[in-house]
Amino acid sequence: MARNRNEDRAARVARERLRAYEARQTVHATRRRRRMRDNVIAIVALVVVAALAAVAQIAYFSSGPGAPKPSVSASPSPTPSPSASGANVGDVPSPSVAEGRTWTGTLTLNGDVDLGISLDGSKAPQGVASFVTDVQSGYYVGKTCHRLVESDTAGLIQCGSANGTGASDPGYSFGPIENAPADQVYPAGTIALARGSSAYSNGHQFFICFTDSQLPNDSAGGYTVLGTVTSGLDALRSEIADAGLADGTTSGDGAPKVATTITAATVR
Repeated sequence: MARNRNEDRAARVARERLRAYEARQTVHATRRRRRMRDNVIAIVALVVVAALAAVAQIAYFSSGPGAPKPSVSASPSPTPSPSASGANVGDVPSPSVAEGRTWTGTLTLNGDVDLGISLDGSKAPQGVASFVTDVQSGYYVGKTCHRLVESDTAGLIQCGSANGTGASDPGYSFGPIENAPADQVYPAGTIALARGSSAYSNGHQFFICFTDSQLPNDSAGGYTVLGTVTSGLDALRSEIADAGLADGTTSGDGAPKVATTITAATVR
């Protein structure tokens, strides 16, 4: 009888061990299946992410903001020039407005960056006549500086676009190019006219070099130098240029991070 009880107890122990073993095997199998499922999900997710990244990269570098840009220059935009025929377009002031003399004045950005300016009406009579007329008419007040260029060879800020995008004014352009440096170097403080691909695509837009800038000539030549910044260039650098380009800019050419507006302009 005792032997039977011992056998029953041994059988129970064996059954319990079997059940425990089967339970462990079930748990192990479940975990293995879960790991396999998770691995499959992770692989699928990785493939989807890689595919989306590839599509996004193709779009970015083909038509988005990462599309190839031309080499740094001072051209206002790729918009076709209003005049490529060598004739002025619109109500362009006579070069005689420049009076063949030096003009002085001020240009204020964002209300607190005050730049002293000097314009040479004898070396760039047509360009200075246009700039002086725009200042006297109040054209520049409220216009933005839409473009900042930072590269190993150039540092400049471009202002005066009619619509703030950098597109040229289709109703106003003139030439020729005046007072362009023979060595294609525009020293820090240079004030010059921006233009398109034609020597007669100068307009309202101008740029100020805050570092010595090498701007290679194109088929039309260089850029009309109006004059120089005589004071305040350090403030332009520290308050605007040093902040760099707007977030998301992928090259050294784009909108300034510090939104910049011309708030006052004078000449005399």
